This record gives sequence, structure tokens and C-alpha cells, in this order.
Amino acid sequence: MAQSGTHDTTKQELSSSDIRLVIGASSAGTIFEWYDFFIYGTLAVFVGKAFFPQVGPTLQLLLVWAGFAVGFGFRPLGAILFGYWGDKFGRKYTFLVTVTLMGISTAGVGLVPTADTIGLWAPFIVLLLRILQGLALGGEYGGAAIYVSEHSPPERRGYYTGYIQASVVGGFVLSIIVVLANQAVFPVETLAAWGWRVPFLLSLALLAISLWMRLKLSESPVFVAMQQEGEISGNPFKESFTYPGNKRRIFIALFGVTGVLTTIWYTAFFSALSFLKGPMRVDATTVEVVIGISALISMSFYVLVGHWSDQVGRKLPLVLGAGLTLALLFPIFWGLGALANPGLQASARQAPVIVSGPQCVTDPFADLSGGSLSQCGLLLETLTASGVPYSVVPSEALSLTVGGDPVNLGKAWFPRDEAEKKVAGTARKAGLEAALAAKGFNFDVQHPGLGALVGIGVLLVTLGGLSALTYGAVAALLCEMFPAPIRYSSMSIPYHIGAGYLGGFLPLIASYINARTGDAYAGLWYTWVVVALGLVVAIWGLKGGPPRDFEADAT
Repeated sequence: MAQSGTHDTTKQELSSSDIRLVIGASSAGTIFEWYDFFIYGTLAVFVGKAFFPQVGPTLQLLLVWAGFAVGFGFRPLGAILFGYWGDKFGRKYTFLVTVTLMGISTAGVGLVPTADTIGLWAPFIVLLLRILQGLALGGEYGGAAIYVSEHSPPERRGYYTGYIQASVVGGFVLSIIVVLANQAVFPVETLAAWGWRVPFLLSLALLAISLWMRLKLSESPVFVAMQQEGEISGNPFKESFTYPGNKRRIFIALFGVTGVLTTIWYTAFFSALSFLKGPMRVDATTVEVVIGISALISMSFYVLVGHWSDQVGRKLPLVLGAGLTLALLFPIFWGLGALANPGLQASARQAPVIVSGPQCVTDPFADLSGGSLSQCGLLLETLTASGVPYSVVPSEALSLTVGGDPVNLGKAWFPRDEAEKKVAGTARKAGLEAALAAKGFNFDVQHPGLGALVGIGVLLVTLGGLSALTYGAVAALLCEMFPAPIRYSSMSIPYHIGAGYLGGFLPLIASYINARTGDAYAGLWYTWVVVALGLVVAIWGLKGGPPRDFEADAT
């Protein structure tokens, strides 16, 4: 059985250079590992065309996000496996294994032939590599966070571990920078053909740097002390659920901490990225630059919040961030839409699109399930893919009106058999956009002016600030919640269940909600509900007041 959590405060005094090495090597490795994981999502368009080419654009994007979610779905298993190793065999060597597995599997995505070349083997291999990435990530975060925490004096723990939190955003920023550099180097044709693979292959170089840095590190002093005193857990996974009070702590960590921070994080960065590129039709490079700069600015917030939590405690920033998110989430995205594509919202108000007909529902996964959409469902699918908001009115006859005027629905828009599906989809898209353009809808790629870009940047930085409030102090909070002998397992399991399922599936779930409703903002309700439930759990379960080392009777 794990002991009462002694050794939480290391007696070893580290020099400034030692602590810089600990933070630098741990943070750099985390940046590289999250870069490996995020580059898949950042290059979602190219991944979809390479590995899922025989489906419509909406389903293609959903399949890419499904692949993204698969990696997250295996994070809890990685947390169990590597958490066990980290508590049994040490923090340092466990996160050396995780970063190696991540680098190799990411490079592998860049080497997989396209679906046109090897058929269904392409998405199968990609999903397998995503599973390996998820396993690796399940062990990485806990190892890096605990390693820095166990080297930190209690009064500086939030500040030092804040760098680990910021490094997660750093991985996202690095993925944006590499993608932009890639676009600058390769012509569009080369980029589409094979240039998109280069960012994946770059992970081998990042792996070499990360290993070189992390091999310089010594083992955590807390783990060394436990080894010397014979307090290594016999079965960390089992004891995580049998240690007195730990089930309650895991519940709070899962729903009251991780559920809040992870949904806000992915909404702030990936949902915003997808929203601006997709329904708002903003130039992709412009979006990547603005989001990259905004994320870079917001990185400092994570360190500042971690430092603030050393004075006010870990609970206050998280509760404040969750509450502000509930109040500001929809207004921020409404503001992004108004600044990014004001003409779309104005046209939708002045000339509302109303679809009527039987079986007027859309199913983005109809192609995979072997089903077929009704003619009305096909109209809804095309409108959704074009980013056009619409309303549905039940009726026995199929019709489409824009601003009250009926649109002539061409016979060529609706396929008679499977062979005509692609041609009909092209005709339907062109015909609908032409009819809508006549009513003032603009389907050109948007290039917002400087003032609008600054406004978008401010709103994105605000989202980054909300994420920092709920995430900046979390590494310190989770390390303080659990006893040292089972800490790696106990904090990794709830963290990666929450991040893997509540957060990792967010882009897929939100995109699916948007596709089913035709409302580009509807997917935000998923974030809102998860954060609201998490806020209740956090207020109930987390103890306020100044930070404290683990205590057997404390949350």
C-alpha cells in the first residue's frame, strides 16, 4: 500500500542552473511531443484528402477529427501503462520512452502511402499510428508535470509547473509555425502532392533534440527518496483506487479539473481554428498566422496564472476561469464571426434560408453506414459544407427559399444512383451557391482588414486567457492532490480520461452537432455544458486557501 505521501517536499536545494535544466528539458520535450500530436489536426485538410478521399467534404473532415479523437481515446490506456511504469521504475526513463514512441509514430504518418495507392490500408495504418501517439501522450504529461513538481520548492511549484502548461500551447504554436514555413517553401501543387508530409517527418529531428536534453536529467529526488526508504508502490494502478479517499480525488480531478480545462483548451484553439477556416471562409494562412500569434501571446498567461496560484491557491483561478467561460464563450465566437465574415451574418439576416421537405435531416456518416440521404438531406449537407445557416420547416413537398423567394432545384442536383453521386454533389454545390450569391451571399475566401484582424486577435487572446486560468495551475494542483508513491498513476488516469474523451472528442462532437443543425455555433453547447458541470464539481470538491502538499485527509 502506498504510504501517506511523505517526500512531497524535497530537501534537496537545486541551483538556478539545475532548475533551468529541469524546466527547460521537460518543457522542450513536452512542446515537441504535443507538436507531434497537434500537427495531425493542423494539417487536417491534407490528411483528409490523402487518406479519406472517396467521401464528401463534411464527412472527410469528420473522419479526420475521428482520427484525431482516436489518439485521445487511447490516452487513458497510456496513462495506466506509463503511470504504472513511472511509479514503479521512475519518472525520468518513463518519459524518455513516451517521447520516443511519439516521435516515431508521428514520422510514420508522413510515410504512409495515400488511399489512392493502397486503398483502405491507408486510413487503417494512420489510425494505428494515432493509437500509438495516444498511448505515448498518456504517459508524457504526467511524467513531465510530476518531474518538475517534485523538483520544485512548494512556494514556487505553481510557477515552475506553469512552464509545462505553457509548453502544451507551445506545441500547438510550433505546429502552426512549421505549417506556415512549409507553405512558404513549397508551391501549392507540391504541398498538396507530398509537401504536407514534411512537418510529420520533422518529428524525427525534434525527437533527437528531446532525447539529448532529457538524457542529461537525473531522476526525481522524490522518487529516489522513495527507493531508498522502500516506499515504491507494489501495484500503483490498483492502489490508485484503494488508497483512502483516492476515488473521491480521482472523481474531482476528472470532472472538476480536467473536464473544465480540456474542453476550454480545445475550444480556444482547435474549434476557433476550424470555425474561422470553415464556415467563416477566412484565408487559411491568415487564420494560422493570427491564431499562432494569439497562442504565442497567451503562453505567458499560463506561467503567470501558475505563479498567481502560489499566492491565492489552485482553486480560485480554475473556478474564475470556468465561470468567465460560461459567460463569454458564445459572445466571443459571435464576435469572431462578425469580424471574420460580416457579410455572411448580414446576408443570413436579410435573406434567411429556409428548407422544407420530407425526411429533412442530414447524417454526415450516411456514406459509411451504407444509408442514403433524402433530397432534402442532401440540400442540408451542401448548405452545411458551404457554411450557410438555415432553418428547416417540415413539409410534404421539397422546397428551398432564400429571403422568401423560391430557388429552382435542378434535377441534376440529385443522383439517381451511386455512380452519379459525385457529379450531382458538384452540380448541387455550384447551383446553390449561385442562387445564394444572387441574394448577397459571398462565397469568396475572406481577407479581413487590419482592424478586423486585430479584433479577432484580441478575442483569441481572451480565449487563451480563459484557458490559462483553468490550466495554468493544474500540474501543481494534481501533484498536490495525490500521494507520491502512486502519484504518476493517480493523476494521469483522470487527466487523460478527461482530456482523452471530454476534450479529445470535442472537435468531432462539435463538428457533428454543427453538421446536424446547420448552425456554426451550435457545437459550442458541448463545451458550455461540460464546463458548467465541471464548475459545480470544482466548487464542491476542491479545497480553497493557500497551496499545500498532499495530506491524507485533504482533497
